Amino acid sequence: MQDKPEAGFDLSAKEGLSLLGDVPLVAETPEELLDDETTPVARFFVRNNGLLPGPVADADGWTFAIDGEVERPLRLSVADLKSRFPHKTFRMVLECGGNGRSFLTPKAEGNPWTHGGVGCAEWTGVSLGDVLHEAGLKESALFTGHFGADPDKTGSFEHQAMSRGVPIAKALEEHTLLVWAMNGEPLPFIHGGPLRLVVPGWPGSLSQKWLKRIWVRDREHDGPGMTGLSYRLPVHPLAPGADGKDVENRIIESMPVRSIITAPADGGRYPAGARTLSVRGAAWAGDDEVARVEVTLDGGATWVEAAMMPPRNRYDWTRWQVSLPLSGDGFYEIFARATDSKGRAQPFRAANWNPNGYGCNVMHRVAVTAGPEA
Repeated sequence: MQDKPEAGFDLSAKEGLSLLGDVPLVAETPEELLDDETTPVARFFVRNNGLLPGPVADADGWTFAIDGEVERPLRLSVADLKSRFPHKTFRMVLECGGNGRSFLTPKAEGNPWTHGGVGCAEWTGVSLGDVLHEAGLKESALFTGHFGADPDKTGSFEHQAMSRGVPIAKALEEHTLLVWAMNGEPLPFIHGGPLRLVVPGWPGSLSQKWLKRIWVRDREHDGPGMTGLSYRLPVHPLAPGADGKDVENRIIESMPVRSIITAPADGGRYPAGARTLSVRGAAWAGDDEVARVEVTLDGGATWVEAAMMPPRNRYDWTRWQVSLPLSGDGFYEIFARATDSKGRAQPFRAANWNPNGYGCNVMHRVAVTAGPEA
């Protein structure tokens, strides 16, 4: 990483990320650095919506509240979570809702993510549902609202930098976690430590960092990031460049199917006479499963299906690999296309233009050359 780090964070702890914004701090991971089954912390993308909160001296003493439409409001420390509820560890994808935004034409608002606003880590904590059951949900409980300790991007604590929420059914899923560890180590501060939510399969903005409160509500949450065009898609297709105002829209829930090529890297060169190209990568599909991954070298005229390794648990990404024959020396473009369990496949070009650039899951392209340099 490079350029200007946000005060309070040492960017040298990150390996090879591309800085997209410094206030708030946003950085993505080049696809070739996502070649591990479990994404190392050093290669995990960073997405903040405000500035960093103050340092935390006692991680186990960090507290958060659950209140609202519950029978027994709770205030719990991280130590309480560790001692009172069953521990869970799942390897799960976390992805920014704007991943792929830079491929929309015309340009959409927001950070210019390519395919690197994603990572797949091992998250350890407790199911939010277990804690909500202890609080006792009222019949009126319909939605959650999430609140963190981070100030907004002006440094003000009077307004939340981001406060989103989910329907109670998603909050009660076993894999929706209150997390204190990442890849077997204490949750790093830059990734929301000492305590964050992880809401897998849905936009990463729901996975509140530095968690301080979950407000159980009797209606859809209306915090920052829940109203207007924030994290919403038009119900009916928009013409590219349309402002999206005064049209019917829906909150983004499950993220679309996507695949990335993690080897070879874009611009790779092979020696003269090479006749086999080994390609590997990862695919994921929000709440759904990856049904298949196919790769083409001829612009989609023919496709070769990749071998897929089974995911460790729900919401893990699917690692895949394939060997492709090369007809001779020359320039080749590799496209990877994933299809989900509902038959939805990635497109060659984005067809779902929206003003904030959400949900663009266009195919990943890598160019390679076999033969001597010109």
